[in-house]
Amino acid sequence: MKMSEKTYLSIEEILSLPTLSGTNISDDGKNVAFVKKTANWKDNTYRNRVWIYEKDKGQCYPLITRDIDSTYPLWSPDSSVIAYLSPIGEGDIKRNQIFVKSLDGNSEIQITNEKEGVSKFKWEPSGKGFYYVAQSKKSEAIKKRTELYGEFHHIGKEYQNHCLYYIEIETVIQNDTDEHEKSVVYQLTDGEYYHIHEFDISNDGKKVVFMATPSPNMGDYIKGDLYLLNIKAGNLQKINIAKLLGGSVCFSPKGNKICYSASIMEKDFYKNHIQESTLEIYDINKGEQIQPLIDFDSTVIPLQWTAKGILIRWQNKTSYLIGLLTENGIVKILSENEDSFIMDASITRDGKYISYIKAIANETFEIYLDDKKITNENSFFEGKLKSNREIISWLSSDGLEIEGVLSTPIEFDANKKYPLLVVIHGGPAWASFPIFSDCFNEKYPIEQFIEKGFIVLEPNYRGSSGYGNEFLRANYRKLGIANYDDVITGVDKLVDKGIADKDRVGVMGWSNGGYLAAFCSTYSSRFKAISVGGGITNWRTHYVNTDIPYFIRMYLGNDPWNDPDIYTKTSPMTYIKSACTPTLIQHGEMDARVPIPNAYELYQGLRDMEVDTELIIFNGMAYSSDHPGINAVIMKQNLMWFSHYILGESMKDFRVL
Repeated sequence: MKMSEKTYLSIEEILSLPTLSGTNISDDGKNVAFVKKTANWKDNTYRNRVWIYEKDKGQCYPLITRDIDSTYPLWSPDSSVIAYLSPIGEGDIKRNQIFVKSLDGNSEIQITNEKEGVSKFKWEPSGKGFYYVAQSKKSEAIKKRTELYGEFHHIGKEYQNHCLYYIEIETVIQNDTDEHEKSVVYQLTDGEYYHIHEFDISNDGKKVVFMATPSPNMGDYIKGDLYLLNIKAGNLQKINIAKLLGGSVCFSPKGNKICYSASIMEKDFYKNHIQESTLEIYDINKGEQIQPLIDFDSTVIPLQWTAKGILIRWQNKTSYLIGLLTENGIVKILSENEDSFIMDASITRDGKYISYIKAIANETFEIYLDDKKITNENSFFEGKLKSNREIISWLSSDGLEIEGVLSTPIEFDANKKYPLLVVIHGGPAWASFPIFSDCFNEKYPIEQFIEKGFIVLEPNYRGSSGYGNEFLRANYRKLGIANYDDVITGVDKLVDKGIADKDRVGVMGWSNGGYLAAFCSTYSSRFKAISVGGGITNWRTHYVNTDIPYFIRMYLGNDPWNDPDIYTKTSPMTYIKSACTPTLIQHGEMDARVPIPNAYELYQGLRDMEVDTELIIFNGMAYSSDHPGINAVIMKQNLMWFSHYILGESMKDFRVL
């Protein structure tokens, strides 16, 4: 096939690209389990299925052949059985329960029967049972109240927290679970005071450590604490730490130490203008923290503590790496290619065998076992053209160096001026990467843009993760205006190089990227077309509607009542009278992080200024959709919008597609 006969991936093909996650290696190092997500266009859903790789057979296969979801695979301590979550229920109301299945037979056993489902679980170290997290039961008082008066919710006072439970496998097998549920399930934490996020069990099975907040409310996330539970004695001890918890937590092999990632509290963020994150170790016997062994910039996560050290994952600019951290502070990098993105990793307790999910530049994710690739997902691109993604850099107006990902066609001509589209990532503490994955970009069809003749820039503006604390600090109280400079100087760099047409530039983004796109819409006249996805448009009204008001205080340094000027200066709506660029607005109806009033405010303002605008509300959708059809529509609307306003193509079918 000649190159001229090949095409780039269609929107449907982009969304059909399999996504890999949740890798778990058996402790004997012989088998790997992982989850593969694929689009089911017939049912307009995504299907998640556990897959198994057997090293001796050298092949991958789905664990369950039936048309049912399965996720969260975990091998038993003796490596003979696989446990996983699978939804059970009637109609649309299905909840995840724990199942176990051996590879040498077809039988599978349902272990739990939780009304609201299981969110996460771990094997008890001897393999006799499971510790798991599930929602607490409604109190009898609330049940009685509901019967008398109906449903209502006392905000900030009533929650069904996630609790820790234990269930023994043998009891489930011997008894009918429905009849003997109370006798086989043990609730280990109080549902009134602790909402559990992460937990781990010591290798001797005597202790559990968990991270918990007072409630599931995102506003309480910054109030997280660490707790140590002595299982036999039932003693619960709060571990006093000075920092907000994040990421994960794990025991040392001897169970005498705990490793966790932590970042500074909200008030310290204001004071230091920083989102510092470190690894910390708590010595249980001494009852004190050991000084951080190594200092990373806001991204390090401990995955597992092995006999050879702590398996950690961290970001370095546009790479995600893994390594083993020893107690003397030395990190042995395990990533074969330091320019790769490692999504997830699992290691045996002795530290000898490892599996991980990795993508390198211009490729999608694959599963590796001890550096050997055991999947072949990149075959999806065979017979297709593929854009080239490279890292470029430039200086912002204040001299700060900014990086970005530039996507160009396979037959790129450096002497030609291309129309340019800017795709801005969310966060802001996230980044764009030079890899192919719809899990990072399910809303903007970069391959289709390239096929249309555009080049695409994805800037890692100040505040992006992976570039160090100074880079994060540079975004403090400078949201919008400084970020705009980071974006526009990148555009100017490509214009000055002669590869971008300054009169044909568009910009788009979702969430915080949507905020910056909205800022470009009202603050600038440099763009020919703009798309705002789930974006913040007015910080003051957003503050009282979002589920994370603390996030705004952390970045702007105060609340709107005590510092209204900073909220005005950084809000797109402040500059609405200058708006002149055709702007598409897309928003999820149920987005709690960026609630829908943001979209209506920008839409009405643009209409009042007589600027071309369209507002699309996706019913039932929060930040993103679990229906590939909706994601396809989002992509097609963006493709049509920019093709019309920059390339002059028709938009007659925009409303019906």
